[in-house]
Amino acid sequence: MADLNTLTIAEARDRLRAGDVTARALTEACLTAIDGADALNSVVHKTPEKALELADAADARLKSGDAPALCGIPLGIKDLFCTRHVDSQAGSRILQGFRPEYESTVTRQLWDSGAVMLGKLNMDEFAMGSSNETSTYGNAVNPWKVDDRKLTPGGSSGGSSAAVAADLCLAATGTDTGGSIRQPAAFTGTVGLKPTYGRVSRWGIVAFASSLDQAGPMTKSVRDAAILLQAMAGHDPLDSTSADIPVPDFEAALTGDIKGKTIGLPREYRMEGMSDEIDRLWAEGRKMLEDAGANIVDVSLPHTKYALPAYYVIAPAEASSNLARYDGVRFGHRAKLDQGDGITEMYEKTRAEGFGDEVKRRVMVGTYVLSAGFYDAYYNRARKVRALIKRDFDEVFAQGVDAILTPATPTSAFGLGEMADSDPVAMYLNDVFTVTVNLAGLPGIAVPTGLDSKGLPLGLQLIGRPFEEGDLLNTAAELEARAGFVAKPERWW
Repeated sequence: MADLNTLTIAEARDRLRAGDVTARALTEACLTAIDGADALNSVVHKTPEKALELADAADARLKSGDAPALCGIPLGIKDLFCTRHVDSQAGSRILQGFRPEYESTVTRQLWDSGAVMLGKLNMDEFAMGSSNETSTYGNAVNPWKVDDRKLTPGGSSGGSSAAVAADLCLAATGTDTGGSIRQPAAFTGTVGLKPTYGRVSRWGIVAFASSLDQAGPMTKSVRDAAILLQAMAGHDPLDSTSADIPVPDFEAALTGDIKGKTIGLPREYRMEGMSDEIDRLWAEGRKMLEDAGANIVDVSLPHTKYALPAYYVIAPAEASSNLARYDGVRFGHRAKLDQGDGITEMYEKTRAEGFGDEVKRRVMVGTYVLSAGFYDAYYNRARKVRALIKRDFDEVFAQGVDAILTPATPTSAFGLGEMADSDPVAMYLNDVFTVTVNLAGLPGIAVPTGLDSKGLPLGLQLIGRPFEEGDLLNTAAELEARAGFVAKPERWW
C-alpha cells in the first residue's frame, strides 16, 4: 500500500470505486511522500489536517455511491490559486500572511468533485519566470538528476511539475501565461495541458496578464489530464472572460483513432539554436503520428518570429496594471515606516521590499510601454502583431489542419543558477515555442516523448483548434501511446 502515491488518477479512481483502497489511505501515502521530499521544495504550504478531513468526506461519498471521477483523488494546488483559510501568496513576499476568505472557482469545483487538497505548491513569483527561481520560498528542484547539479523543474508551475513527477500527488493544478504549464511538464516528463482561453475560470486566481492567463491540469498521463480538466472547466459568471459553452466529456473523446486527421508542422518553429536532440524528437513524433494514420503537412505561421517580443510587451503591460493593487494597504506585507513617511513612501517601501527583481523588471517594462509617448510605439503595435499571430493559426486551421505538432522546449532541463544570473533574455527564450499559443488563445498540450543523451525527459507540443480540447487530447493520447514514455526519476531526495 506504500506505493499508492504512484497511481494515476484513472487507476486510483477505479480502485476507490471498487473498494480496494480508501481515500484516506491514498492521501496518507501522498502526505508521507511529501514529508520525505523537502529537498525538492515543491510543497510550500502543507495542509495535512485539511487533506485528511477531505479524504474522510470522500470515503463517505464513495460508500454512498455518490462518487464523481475525482472523488478521493489527492491533488497539489499551485500557490496562485486562492484557497479559503490557506496561505495564498503567489510565491511573493508581498502577499505574506494572506489567507483568503474565499475559494477560487477552480478549487471550489475540485472540492465539490470530491478531490483532496494536499497543500500549496511552489511557483515563480506572480507566475513570472521559466525556472522557478524567482519564488519567495526559494527554488523548486526537479526530481530528475543526472549529475551533481540540481536542475530546474521549469516555471512558473515548477512546484506542480516537480510534485507530479516525484509522485507527491496524483496530479496538480498549474497556470499558463506563456508556457508555464507546458514547459515545466516537458522538463519533468509529465503531461501539461493549457486549455483554450475562457475554458477554465480565472476567478480567484492571482492575475499576471489577464488576457493570457489560463489554468490547466498537470498530470501523469493524457487520460488524467482529460479527467482533471473535466472538473476544472465550465462557465463561470464571476469571470467575464469565461466562455459560456458546454463542457464535453473529455475522457470519452479518447478513442485512440486519429486516422485521417491532418497534423501541421510549422516551418518557422525550426529555429536557430534548437538542439539536434529536439529536432530528432520532432521528426520521431511526426513518424509516430504518421504511423497512427494521420496526414502530416507542412504549414506556415509567418509571424511566429515576432511572438516573443510581442508577448514581452503585452504581458508586462498587463502585469503592471494588475500588480498596482499590491500597495500595503488592504492585504499582505506592509513596510515599516519612518516618522514623517506618508502614503507615497509606504507604497514605495512596501513594493521595494515585497516584489522580487523579476517582478520589478516586468512592472517597469510594462509601465514604460503603457506610458504617454510609447503606448502606440510598443503596446498598440504588439496588439496588432498578436492579431496577426492569431490570424496565422486561423488560416492554418481553415485549411483543414486538426492540430499542429511542435517542440515544447528548445532544450531539456538546465541547472538552477545557470541562466538566472545571466541575460534575462536568454531565460525568456525558453518560451519561444509556447507563447504563440497564449497570444492566440488556443489549447496546447506537452507530452513526454523521449529522453536526451543525458537521460533527461524531452516533450513535444500539440496545438489544437479553439475549444476542441477533446480532439487535441485524443491526438495527444495516441502520441503518448506510441512514444511509450515510462521513465521515472530515480529517488535521490
